[in-house]
Amino acid sequence: MDSIGGQALIEGVLMKSPTHIGIAVRNQNSEIIVKREPYKSLTKKYKVLSIPFIRGSIVLGETMISGLKALNYSSDIAMQKDGEEKSSFLSLFCTMLLSIAVALLVFKLLPLGITQLVANANALFENRFIFNLSEGVIKIGILIGYVYAISFIPDIRRVFQYHGAEHMVVNAHEHNDLDNVRKYSTVHVRCGTSFILFVLGISILVYVFLPTEISFVSKYGLRILLLPLIAGIAYELIRISPKYEKNILFQIFISPGLLVQKITTKEPDEAQIEVAKAALKAAL
Repeated sequence: MDSIGGQALIEGVLMKSPTHIGIAVRNQNSEIIVKREPYKSLTKKYKVLSIPFIRGSIVLGETMISGLKALNYSSDIAMQKDGEEKSSFLSLFCTMLLSIAVALLVFKLLPLGITQLVANANALFENRFIFNLSEGVIKIGILIGYVYAISFIPDIRRVFQYHGAEHMVVNAHEHNDLDNVRKYSTVHVRCGTSFILFVLGISILVYVFLPTEISFVSKYGLRILLLPLIAGIAYELIRISPKYEKNILFQIFISPGLLVQKITTKEPDEAQIEVAKAALKAAL
């Protein structure tokens, strides 16, 4: 069976199969507008990019680009604008750069800065393990706090409902049971939320090997340089996760990501499930 990925949009859902992207958005007239376009990952076109631990960064970049384009498209449809994508390539590129910059600031620079201040005040935190564990805990705390806070915003809550619909439909598809979507979970092991938690968890292990005696700028620079490696490791773990769903040790390892999904997904209504089904049909 084809592996399906997805993303919640504004009043819609994106589904991605190995060959096509399907986007379904409900407009203000309650009509479902469906868009289907061919898709072929660069990892399929160029063999060198499909090497394990390299392909993760490539797929992540492709996902960001297609996700931003789909969000822009869904916004136009939901607000009854012309269905064509209005943002130029330059606009989308700038948005992506801004997103990356904010992520590096909030999830890299800020936790590292706080940990460094604590280490300067208490020599105990200069220990590599304690330093990196503390930094990792701060990162995860910031992520969970941010996601929990925005979950109370009505518009974001609706996006989280579509996120839940996406997962339920993908779970039902993987069990060949699309007629009974309601009985499936809003949690999925390959979700991007789990990917982010994998990245944060793996970063703790990788950064343990970095010296703490170097300058703050060097520490930050090394963390940025190691991001592709960490993303590659996380991607490979996400890929194999369905094979080990019933393994107790693996369940413990992925449990933080699944718990955070309880925040990033909400129970959808039937209309939202219908949209997710339309997106899946288009992708297939």
